[in-house]
Amino acid sequence: MDFLSRAKNAWNVFTSNKDPTIDYPSGGDYYRPDTFQTSYTYGNDKTIITAIFNRISVDAAMIDVKHVKLDGDGRYLKDIPSGLNECLTLSANLDQTGRDFLKDAIFSMLDEGCVALVPIDTSINPNTGSFDILSLRVAKITQWYPEQVRVQVYNQRTGKREERVVDKKWVAIITNPFYAVMNNPMSINQRLVRKLALMDIVDNATASGKWNMIIQMLKPIKTEAQVKEAKARIAAIESQLKDSPHGVAYTDATEKITQLNRPLDSNLLAEFDRLKNLLFEQLTISEDILNGKASEQEMLNYYSRTIEPILNVISLEMKRKFLTKTAITQGQSIEYFKDPFKLVPISQIANIADRFTQNEILTANEVRQIVGMKPSEDPGADELRNKMLYDEGNGQVIETEDPESSSMPEDLTDLPADYSKRKKNQNE
Repeated sequence: MDFLSRAKNAWNVFTSNKDPTIDYPSGGDYYRPDTFQTSYTYGNDKTIITAIFNRISVDAAMIDVKHVKLDGDGRYLKDIPSGLNECLTLSANLDQTGRDFLKDAIFSMLDEGCVALVPIDTSINPNTGSFDILSLRVAKITQWYPEQVRVQVYNQRTGKREERVVDKKWVAIITNPFYAVMNNPMSINQRLVRKLALMDIVDNATASGKWNMIIQMLKPIKTEAQVKEAKARIAAIESQLKDSPHGVAYTDATEKITQLNRPLDSNLLAEFDRLKNLLFEQLTISEDILNGKASEQEMLNYYSRTIEPILNVISLEMKRKFLTKTAITQGQSIEYFKDPFKLVPISQIANIADRFTQNEILTANEVRQIVGMKPSEDPGADELRNKMLYDEGNGQVIETEDPESSSMPEDLTDLPADYSKRKKNQNE
């Protein structure tokens, strides 16, 4: 582009706000109003529960959820280039990518127990027939009706959360599969939250800076005048301690002071540890998963028993509400795809890749993509074949000997002495 074209078409973000034809909103929010991750229920923001919710939602959002085409046997064929697939993989709305939207949905579901995924922009009115989804938002359900729900959802035009009544038949209602463990009022999670609240009260009481001492006065305190005299004496000691730079006060030689500031012993900490371990067991999660030190087997159990049930609930509900019966009959579906190599150590990748290519499961370029390398331009790198069975010179299949068809003498006494040893070496 030459200098005149650049000068004519150049745009700057700081000078564009001077255009008088653009009407900018006068008010705004300090925190993002479009996401529910800035507000929590049941005091979860003050506990370890927030870290658990965040870990689960981040790990689940890293798994791809797509609008796909399946064959007659329910096997994956290809992605469908629809607005719904773009919402799930690229951009769910103006403020969120597909992964951000999924993370917000899972986090809100774990916190609330049940949330709604509301189509905001659609190709036609959802109440009139089949439609394509152009944008999605996570909404909080505030009231339930037989065939509708009242939801609180972010309005992009006003910048505020507004309530709307929508039909259940085209809104995906996601319920936490661990509701009995996490969201029920008497669940382990809620008991743990209440126990942590009690521990905070005890900590505030023990660390409030109080002296917790008893002063024995010179005279017995029985009348109102003696009570006033005792209060005046206590106020005098408090004033001395407050005004003294070193916190020094004086008392009468006959006044006796008893210090009560001793450690408070209770079973709150033991009960907290018991509930925390029980919650970790129910969710198949551990502290090693939270801090990144979990073993491969622990991560596999965590993904199969915690992450996949959540994604299965979300994908099945979106398939039920966002796809028509005709589309499902034609093989359309909402599926999630987990990368099986994500938890495999790099030292085992070569061995696994060799087995997958020899058994004609993956091509060479698919293996290169897994390890982060660009595809090879060799046409053979996209062929699904076992290279160990092909002669690279003339492209013909190499005949291999069938070990079961090899001849063996009927009389074992005629075998050479080193036959078993040579047969073992041949098999190896």
